[in-house]
Amino acid sequence: MAEDFDLEQLVHLEQTFYDAGYTDGFAHGRIHGLIEGRALGREKGFEIWEEIGFYEGFALTWQAIYARQPGTDQRIAHHIKHLLELIQQFPRVNPSDSKPYGLAEEVDMEKLQRLIRSRYKALCACLGVRPTLRADLSSGDNTGEGDGPDARQNPTRQVWALEEDTKRPTMHGLSF
Repeated sequence: MAEDFDLEQLVHLEQTFYDAGYTDGFAHGRIHGLIEGRALGREKGFEIWEEIGFYEGFALTWQAIYARQPGTDQRIAHHIKHLLELIQQFPRVNPSDSKPYGLAEEVDMEKLQRLIRSRYKALCACLGVRPTLRADLSSGDNTGEGDGPDARQNPTRQVWALEEDTKRPTMHGLSF
């Protein structure tokens, strides 16, 4: 019976269990990582396309308005045209799967998104419209005036702050 007992296996028992647990945990983590990664990618992709779609709808609306008006400002038409061209350059398929579709080079989506935002701001400046940026505030572009993820998470947020009549200053102390 002493011949059947291997002391070497007993010495490495902890490492054997550790290796088996690591292998099982790695396979399990890979599966859950793929599931969570897909869910996160779908969520972020939706957020990006919600923003890009807003800009495209804005540009198409103003393009239709200015197409019906004679003597329009050429700067506005120029900004609309370039904004729509930038939006058309934005990838509509997963960039990792884009090589079979004919795109030979990698697209810098963040740079393109910054260019689209800049062109949108320029168009708003020409139109005299206050830009409503839908960009995530964590992306470093904190010029969003009341829109973004914080505005959507707070359902009690008011568009205009209302003051009570007693708190509002009046001319010459008169209250109407």
